[in-house]
Amino acid sequence: MAEIINLKDARKARARAEAETKAAENRTRFGRTRDERNRQALEDQRARREHEGSRLERPLPGKSAEKSKESSDSDGDSQG
Repeated sequence: MAEIINLKDARKARARAEAETKAAENRTRFGRTRDERNRQALEDQRARREHEGSRLERPLPGKSAEKSKESSDSDGDSQG
């Protein structure tokens, strides 16, 4: 005689198998190793340092251009 199977369980098992197959494809297509991610992070940091190091003017910490403009305007008003 034939083996009796539960159709609901068979559908779930097939869906799990398809999901695992798709996940395996995605891992090979998009996945990177830990070393590759670390190497990319180090390259990004180096690029940021080079970019910041090539600025012509460096902003003063805690002082924005608006604050310095306002203080120079208020100094001129109090004199005259």
